[in-house]
Amino acid sequence: MKSDVEWMQYARALAEKAEALGEVPVGAVLVSAEGDLIAEGFNQSICNHDPTAHAEIMAIRNAGQALENYRLVDTTMYVTLEPCPMCAGAMVHARVGRLVFGAPDPRTGAAGTVFQLVQAEQLNHQMEVLSGVSEQECAEQLRLFFRKKRQASKALKLAAKSEGSVSES
Repeated sequence: MKSDVEWMQYARALAEKAEALGEVPVGAVLVSAEGDLIAEGFNQSICNHDPTAHAEIMAIRNAGQALENYRLVDTTMYVTLEPCPMCAGAMVHARVGRLVFGAPDPRTGAAGTVFQLVQAEQLNHQMEVLSGVSEQECAEQLRLFFRKKRQASKALKLAAKSEGSVSES
């Protein structure tokens, strides 16, 4: 059976697929209690024009189809970034048993960093949470992506500015 770190490496490889599409590099893997891969997903919101196409949602949708069930009891979700409220809520509704994530999300994390949805006593399901698995690697993947994005944006602005000054002469 694969370890949490090995499954997180798999999720990071999926995040690379998202990045190759210009998406925020987040990958997710759903695994059975026996340690078998059920489904996977990666961010596709931009290319699918779908704000709900986060990595976790894609994995949940694929798992539901694979298992022919909307309940994902006794499964583990591995995801490179702490889930947002939407994804955390979907995992609670699907009855995912365990969440393992890499990097915390200080803006919208819903597994303890900003909100605590996956273990909220008010809800009818709570899941076990393990955070920080391959945290440095997951965080670095995101940092590099956003750094490149900022640099590209800056280069475009400089090019547009210099183009404007050339046409004025």
